[in-house]
Amino acid sequence: MAGYSDDLALAHLLADTADSISMARFRAGDLKVQSKPDLTPVSDADTAVEQAIRATLARARPRDSVLGEEFGRSEAAAGPGSRHWVIDPIDGTKNFVRGVPIWGTLIALLEGDTPVAGLVSAPALGRRWWGATGLGAYAGKHQHAASRIGVSGVRRLADASFCYSSLTGWAELGKTQAVVDLSLAAWRSRAYGDFYGYMLLAEGALDVMIEAELSLWDVAALIPIIQEAGGKITDLGGRPAGDKTSSIATNGLLHETVLTALTR
Repeated sequence: MAGYSDDLALAHLLADTADSISMARFRAGDLKVQSKPDLTPVSDADTAVEQAIRATLARARPRDSVLGEEFGRSEAAAGPGSRHWVIDPIDGTKNFVRGVPIWGTLIALLEGDTPVAGLVSAPALGRRWWGATGLGAYAGKHQHAASRIGVSGVRRLADASFCYSSLTGWAELGKTQAVVDLSLAAWRSRAYGDFYGYMLLAEGALDVMIEAELSLWDVAALIPIIQEAGGKITDLGGRPAGDKTSSIATNGLLHETVLTALTR
């Protein structure tokens, strides 16, 4: 294996550190939670995980810059370059602080603006997913206990399992009825939220996952995994999903059907 295999190996080491920190604070009686300016919660686990990942990256990848949800962007110590790590220390913080086990650490590597490697670690679920350009997508408990994954072959919306994060964002876009119509037209619909719906899509367990708006740290790690699993992920305009955009992820076969339903 070549290309980004060393970067994926590093991402696993980063995730091991993150998992040990976050699991020690999950359901802890003294967990500290504050509200950020946008009124979303941040826990002491979020900040501790990001600080630990940043410290390791500063040593292991001094020429790479880092963007994280909690501490913003920091330029590479060795000077500017084209490689950037993007971190969401705990995706699903609202679940984390309520004791719901669906949360995880998201780690991505970008070349320029393009995500080329991604890892999602959900220690409370005992699952991890990863992928990189040209290397495929995998899931398992850890790096050495994994299986290659791929999206489903479902071609009709009537046979599809449809997933969405919540209705609030879609209401703000004036798309509530379109989402409801998609949900009713699908074989089954559920709202798993955050990273989890995307990873179920990559595994072939569901066929469509939509979200009204994400930040770059919410989506960067998901993109290489979904693409290497054979799926497709774009914004509502069919462009690459990115910072402060919508996200439409499908098995590829249903992509135009979903985009048409949401944009007509």
